[in-house]
Amino acid sequence: MSGSCIDSERETGVVLGFLEEAEPWQLASAQFPSKVGGRPAWLSQLNLPSVAELVCEKCQLPTVFLLQVYAPIVGQERSFHRTLYVFCCKTPACYTANDNRCCKVYRSQLPRKNDFYPYDPPPDEEPATSADDKRVLGSGVKLCRLCGCAGHKACSRCHTVTYCSKEHQAIDWKKQHKKECNNESSSVSDAVNMFLFPEWELVTEPEELPAKDDKPSSDSLEQANIVSSVMISSTDLEESELESMALHESQDSKMFQKFKECIAAEPHQVLRYRRQGSPLWVSSEHVPSKEAIPKCLCGTNRVFEFQIMPQLLNHLKVDRTDASIDWGTLAIYTCAASCDQGNNYSAEFIWKQDFSADQTV
Repeated sequence: MSGSCIDSERETGVVLGFLEEAEPWQLASAQFPSKVGGRPAWLSQLNLPSVAELVCEKCQLPTVFLLQVYAPIVGQERSFHRTLYVFCCKTPACYTANDNRCCKVYRSQLPRKNDFYPYDPPPDEEPATSADDKRVLGSGVKLCRLCGCAGHKACSRCHTVTYCSKEHQAIDWKKQHKKECNNESSSVSDAVNMFLFPEWELVTEPEELPAKDDKPSSDSLEQANIVSSVMISSTDLEESELESMALHESQDSKMFQKFKECIAAEPHQVLRYRRQGSPLWVSSEHVPSKEAIPKCLCGTNRVFEFQIMPQLLNHLKVDRTDASIDWGTLAIYTCAASCDQGNNYSAEFIWKQDFSADQTV
């Protein structure tokens, strides 16, 4: 079936990500989680990305943790533990079409024998005492009380909490810390932080390919909740322009139809993972060439690793009547060699593709 997700061109080996509720201890760093929202569960306990490295390049405000994917590379000792972190801006105005400057991605990896975690896998039961302190890592690195990133700016009154920036300190002061500061009768609470995205565990399972003779049912396509509408006006256009637009419309419609058919069987997927595979694009517009993906600082080419689906937006509680953060898909590219940067966090590359003007979600 030409142009469909079930034809011979479709890739196999894709792993899908879904959201599930989890206990807080299951999302702690020592459990090596994949998760969405909340504070980052940092892998390396040293050299966290600085606030300057995490600011949105458009509004210059700190980005917020979106998700992390635990993705060790089998057979590569330096990547026995390996996690990718994605951050995004919460300012809707920064989400202009096909502009990735509002997003950041970082990679952290460790060998099995390291300075932070036991050699053996973590137990499946809840530990008797939690080792995670939301104000400081075991290495002594202080964290921002609001977002959980590196925070070295202490409250000048109580000196018990720290922040990554004056912007986050001001937000927390208004929301909560003003009521707690210098209040010796109560410890610093950890009330639900409405500034962060809702926290979920990100669970994965292999994508099951339908038989070649199977076609997506009308019900499954409807569940995908994506509708394409074509809005082209022929007023004052030359015949050659109309033909060119019609050709583009046809190509874009085929790409979007393939996207809908591919997700129809599992419409709730929020992530698709296949290292060294190819993304599932939502549009024929703004698809990167090989040259458009910058090389890693080590000089190695970057390869596609996973993509974040638009379905995730339904779980982030970001909808507003006037504007909202938005994307068609976010494709993450990482160093093909997963080069060794020690305990440092390595910046990787993210490609933001939006739905074309004649598509709606």
